[in-house]
Amino acid sequence: MSAVVSVEREIAADPEAVWALVSDLPKMGDWSPENDGGSWAGGATTAAVGAVFKGRNHNGRRRWRTSVEVVECDPPKRLVFRLKVGPLAGCDWIYELSPTESGCLVTESWVDDRGWLLIKVGGLVSGVADRATYNRAGMEATLENLAAAAEAA
Repeated sequence: MSAVVSVEREIAADPEAVWALVSDLPKMGDWSPENDGGSWAGGATTAAVGAVFKGRNHNGRRRWRTSVEVVECDPPKRLVFRLKVGPLAGCDWIYELSPTESGCLVTESWVDDRGWLLIKVGGLVSGVADRATYNRAGMEATLENLAAAAEAA
């Protein structure tokens, strides 16, 4: 059974401008308190279905790498990338943008499909026992940082 955490924030910027920031995964470390960015793999240079991104993450002194695949890409409305560990289900990260009168509403969601083994290993690697609570705080910070960057542009 999946666990879902979602946060949202209105940003006073056009959806296309916010999309350009959200879909630039190598720069995600500029907004996220856990992600340090990374690089596209396998010849990919931008978000598109099937594109693979190699990410770097940290929590304090702990460091780990991830590999995600873009599974949905509908600019400037929806971006979904999936983390898997080998054949094991991991999680989906979802960004949805909806136009508003003053810009756009951005919803960031984390859908946890990990089984008990990945929950245990993930906690040991990252030092995070309660991933849902931890991610909610990180997602709120990410959207605040994203808003500051988009609104300053």
